[in-house]
Amino acid sequence: MTQLQKQFEVLRWASLFLEKHGRESRVAEILLQHYLGVDRHQFYMLMREPVPTEVVDTFKAAVEKHAITGIPVQHLTGYEMFYGREYIVNEHVLIPRPETEELVQHITQSTDTSREKPLTIIDVGTGSGIIAITLALEIPNSIVYATDISEDALKVAKKNAKQLEANVHFLQGDFLQPAIEKGIQVDILVSNPPYIAKSEAPELSDTVKDFDPELALFAEANGLAAYQAIIDQAPKVTKTKATLAFEIGHEQSEAVHALIQETFSESTIYTIQDINGKDRIVAAKTTKK
Repeated sequence: MTQLQKQFEVLRWASLFLEKHGRESRVAEILLQHYLGVDRHQFYMLMREPVPTEVVDTFKAAVEKHAITGIPVQHLTGYEMFYGREYIVNEHVLIPRPETEELVQHITQSTDTSREKPLTIIDVGTGSGIIAITLALEIPNSIVYATDISEDALKVAKKNAKQLEANVHFLQGDFLQPAIEKGIQVDILVSNPPYIAKSEAPELSDTVKDFDPELALFAEANGLAAYQAIIDQAPKVTKTKATLAFEIGHEQSEAVHALIQETFSESTIYTIQDINGKDRIVAAKTTKK
């Protein structure tokens, strides 16, 4: 009878295998914890315990797949955490990034949640629904809409909203078009649109460029096409006074600032840096004449 491997032995093999293939060794811990179905505390308590053969086999196959192909860990586990909540993710949606939490945090912190009238919010290009769902849960007195052109992405977003019991109205269509057609008027417009220039593709890691949907990553006009389209449509859906907030590439602040200024001449525009000191959010308080 073959002796079962202890957890620390399985983990050590995986960490070395990943390092050898130029991957992060901590992935081993994330995956093994997932396949064992234990929390972080239990995981460390079980280090000297034997691991069932079927778990070892599944885990090793996942580690090898990640090491060789670059498939994201989140596609193997099927979820990612965002703002303290678990979201379903797959190949149809962008994997949530920590920088986007800062975009959501900016909106929640700069919003008067005590107001009696509900706030109307729209998230443009919602993907997995992380922004819209988080805002719906963090700002209770709100009516939240979310748009995406991808039917597959909206399926994921709707599942996440249902699982997290968030009331979000999902609309399929290109940027703000479905909201324009329905005559929706919003107080806050937020978006993390595709903003990477096609020319930058070779610089991206295989984990991103081979697995995140192209639709959610790349934009024409040197990465600015989505901002141009959204800002151009924005006056048709924003109230007389409104807030705009965009996640941006760290070199796009000036260009996005200019696009807003051109469309909303009466506006206060500012750039917010992320935790790493890079320009990450362009926000504006707009007034329509």
